[in-house]
Amino acid sequence: MRNARIISAGMYAPARVIENQYFNEVLGEDVDTWLRANVEIYRRRWCAEGESTADLVEAASKQALERAGLKASKIDLIIVATDTPEFISPSTASVLQHRLSAKKAGTFDLNTACAGFVTALDTASKFIKADAQYKNVLVVGAYAMSKYLNLQDKKTVTLFADGAGAVVLRAENMPKGQGFLGSKLLTRGEYHDWMGIYGGGTHLPVTEGVLHRHEHQLQFVKRFPPTLNPEIWSKMALDISKKSKISITEVDQFFLTQININSIRATLDLLGVAHEKAHTIMHDYGYTGSACIPMAFNDAWEKGKVKPGDLLYFIGSGGGLAFAAAAFRL
Repeated sequence: MRNARIISAGMYAPARVIENQYFNEVLGEDVDTWLRANVEIYRRRWCAEGESTADLVEAASKQALERAGLKASKIDLIIVATDTPEFISPSTASVLQHRLSAKKAGTFDLNTACAGFVTALDTASKFIKADAQYKNVLVVGAYAMSKYLNLQDKKTVTLFADGAGAVVLRAENMPKGQGFLGSKLLTRGEYHDWMGIYGGGTHLPVTEGVLHRHEHQLQFVKRFPPTLNPEIWSKMALDISKKSKISITEVDQFFLTQININSIRATLDLLGVAHEKAHTIMHDYGYTGSACIPMAFNDAWEKGKVKPGDLLYFIGSGGGLAFAAAAFRL
């Protein structure tokens, strides 16, 4: 049966390391202690001056392609998941296609905020399953949120960071129960105005007044219920398991949105599985939004925590609020 298989991964994080102590100095108070105790973020990476989302996705993609043993000319489709694009228009994926010389690849960007990478995985897998012309698909999650941070807003500036993660999906004929197994998308649109970047679109075009009000920067407008992510993530995992006739205890690793370690652990507790089954990287990379799940997957791959035959659940959430889950057996 024709299906999508993940054959390689890659990631890139900028060289500039920002330790928690930096914010103690900028904000004039001890935020390091809170970050360590509550979210377990110790440092993060921010883009250098002149470095942008296109640079991040290019580096991550080149690593994934090299590990796949695949020339860019063999890529049929590129999907970039990001809400910090290189431009409002055209797509970041078109920039990446040019930089890679992936001359036969179609391209598009996908924006479901921090749920973007998993949504793109779902989309790419269905392209492969539905149409024989798509044999190799490059999926990239990218985040350069440091470009949109207010240095005086401790609710956002201490958490958000930059990076990119990429995977190559290949069309293969494989037995049932291997490759892409199932997915679930969900949106709670009533939260759309609780967190986001609200300046720069048609609702609030960028003008001098908008820039003065910080509406071009990331804002937490309202505090989300702390139980929201664990409840929805766990329900989505159970929904996929039921649909795919998989026991949740069979899952080898969960890759969850990496903004709050407590939300990840609460999700695993609701599912009745060990905390060790969710690999995390926010401790050294901060919160990298639509890049955090592929970056965590790449890190687990490099450390031997995932291997061929493993059952993996990818579950992400982001502004909107958008949620996405996908199951794969490597």
